[in-house]
Amino acid sequence: MTPPSPALPLHMTYGDKLPDGFFKGATARIMELQQQDGSIRWFDGGVVDPWNHTEAAMGLAVVGEREAARRAFRWLAETQLVDGSWWGELGSAVPIDNDTQNYTGGEEHADAPIRDTNFSAYIASGVWHYYRLTHDDVFLKTLWPHVEGAMTFVLSHQTAYGDIRWAAADPQTPQDDALVAGCSSIYKSLACACWIAHTLKQPYEHWWKAREQLGECLRQRPERFDRTWASKAKFSMDWYYPVLSGVLRDQEAHQRLEGRWNTFVVPDYGCRCVIKEPWVTVAEAAELAIALLVVGQRKEAESMLAWQHQWRDETGAYWMGYQYEDKVFWPVEKPAWTAAAVILATDAIVGLSPAGDFFIGDGPPIAS
Repeated sequence: MTPPSPALPLHMTYGDKLPDGFFKGATARIMELQQQDGSIRWFDGGVVDPWNHTEAAMGLAVVGEREAARRAFRWLAETQLVDGSWWGELGSAVPIDNDTQNYTGGEEHADAPIRDTNFSAYIASGVWHYYRLTHDDVFLKTLWPHVEGAMTFVLSHQTAYGDIRWAAADPQTPQDDALVAGCSSIYKSLACACWIAHTLKQPYEHWWKAREQLGECLRQRPERFDRTWASKAKFSMDWYYPVLSGVLRDQEAHQRLEGRWNTFVVPDYGCRCVIKEPWVTVAEAAELAIALLVVGQRKEAESMLAWQHQWRDETGAYWMGYQYEDKVFWPVEKPAWTAAAVILATDAIVGLSPAGDFFIGDGPPIAS
């Protein structure tokens, strides 16, 4: 793997401490996208899905906006369905206005809501992350029934092979398929669910076993994934998520990242979202930085993250991505989860909070 060279001097960002107010603009952007009910939208007037909503809440918690984070978790608790799932919207389905380069709107332009298993599982990651920051036992006990319900929903979609269907079999989601990135994220969420149960002295052996089966399927049965999504392999998330989530370790993880490094990484810019587009996206690059840290590539992780600070606006909020052939920010959006991804990656590299090693740590406690 060829180490990237930083676009910004690393000492400006990764010294003993960050400059005061470094994430002021990014934090403000997340908070202005949070609605009165606690939900956090993708972008102005945009959609809400439980995964990106939770990611944004995690970013808020790291920078000390704990009450805003708790409001976000209360929204999850209040909107959970009886079966443990949530309705979520696919923001990627919202069209782009060719003149303004903005998304054209929110719910009225998105596909019908779905009950996505990965969206639903991510509450466990968010709750465990918040507890790692605060050691708030009341919070953990209050959210436990919602984590338990979510895991029940998710694992009801696990097959005998170990893979987990991407969404409930509602009329708008006919594909009976499992996705690499989604299942890798669920793998991490199952670890967090096990830690929550362990802390509360609740049984979790069935979750441990399900996680083992899922990991084995991801490692050994690639034919079980993306069977009806022929284009999925073009996305960088499918490349690095098995490393980020801990599905792959050691040499396998190194080989995974090295294998498509030159396909997805654009030196001095970041990580492409998709193979054929001249478009780097800040959130994917931040997540890739964490994946590099997971495999011990600290220098590369620092450089990958340092590149992303050139994609800030004058307030310090982060643009979604940069189209480097046309030399324009595209789309002209600053999503909440983009800001959160940079905050979480910085926490992993610098150690801003007690949860800085959240993505680096080992799996759940060994079940007895």
